[in-house]
Amino acid sequence: MRINSLLWNPTSALMPMWFLFQVAYCGGNIAFSFGYVLIDNGSPFFNNVEDGPSSSVTLNESSISGSFSIGSKSYATSPGKPVQKFQGGRPFSFAELSKATEKFSPACKIGQGGFGAVYKGKLSDGSIVAIKRAKKKSYDARLCNEFETEVRMLLAVDHLNLVKFIGYLEENEERILVVEYVPNGNLREHLDGVHGVTLDLGMRLDICIDVAHALTYLHMYAGNPIIHRDVKPSNILLTEKFRAKVADFGFSRMGPLEIGETHVSTQVKGTAGYLDPEYLKKFQLTEKSDVYSFGILLLEIITGRKPIDEKREAKEKITIKWAFRKFLDGKVIEILDPRIEKSDATFMVADRVAELAFQCAAPSKQERPSMKKVTEVLWGIRRDYHTLLENRNNACMETDSMSVSSLQFADTAGHGAAETTLR
Repeated sequence: MRINSLLWNPTSALMPMWFLFQVAYCGGNIAFSFGYVLIDNGSPFFNNVEDGPSSSVTLNESSISGSFSIGSKSYATSPGKPVQKFQGGRPFSFAELSKATEKFSPACKIGQGGFGAVYKGKLSDGSIVAIKRAKKKSYDARLCNEFETEVRMLLAVDHLNLVKFIGYLEENEERILVVEYVPNGNLREHLDGVHGVTLDLGMRLDICIDVAHALTYLHMYAGNPIIHRDVKPSNILLTEKFRAKVADFGFSRMGPLEIGETHVSTQVKGTAGYLDPEYLKKFQLTEKSDVYSFGILLLEIITGRKPIDEKREAKEKITIKWAFRKFLDGKVIEILDPRIEKSDATFMVADRVAELAFQCAAPSKQERPSMKKVTEVLWGIRRDYHTLLENRNNACMETDSMSVSSLQFADTAGHGAAETTLR
């Protein structure tokens, strides 16, 4: 693990200085490095920086004990104890998490991802949690960065539609996250029919809105803007009531922080089929990169198809291209998941959600709406969908009532005619 700290030293009004301290902990060794950065305008975040000299020293964990301070924060360095750097969340011991998962038993395993395996665990207080353990054999700097990123992002957010962070373990080569357990699997599993339940259109609209709320929060209300960078069905977990929670912040990045900044320049990370084409070409990450991914997600939810499906014929392999052709031809109902009941209401939803999806997945970020606007549009679609269903149900009730009245009238008339004949 690595700890960075910038300490302000106003030694000169003309040339203010920030001292940079870095502490790295890995494999039982602790490395200290220090240096300084000379910065204009008294801020470490401007681009016009001049790096000063630095030096470092590496000590074996067993040779030091006690504590050291970086800025106003103190870190324990006692032998056998991991250095604590995250402010917030509960630090777990390996023994606790091993016991919670029955020694990481395959019977407790509920998922597998690029970072590692996910286990269902029961803590000593009886609470059920999800325990995400990094692949030990392939642990490297990339996974280390993903772990640190996910912890920091989870500590920075708090929203109903985001998976709640509970704690972590960072000890030698072990990197483990402990998060809220969401019991109903992920969205991709449900779209594939793994759980034997077909999501009706109302459920799918609710899920779309839940995810839109989560992304709006990340982009606008999480203190600093956060770009998820890996929005896809397998990262959307469902509760018992089929409400959505967005998970997996391993690829997330802080968005532009300075006034006037429009993007973050960074290497491309994400999943094929969901990646913003502008981000792929220019390495410029923005909140609109998440909007693009969300557009692909919308199509996936209403069609049931993955964004790229090699098993289909050539003209249908790329879902967004196939769906767009159908949309232009006025055959949008043909893109709807065949498991969804067809009606005027479902046709309306398919048409409007598809149109919104294509706006989100526009080639240029300037053409894409914000997630806040997307959320507002989805709320309108859901409202109109339920209005149509209510009107249809009322019409059916009136028809049934008229049918019953007609039968009663016919029955009464028949009895009257019989009585007249007898007389």
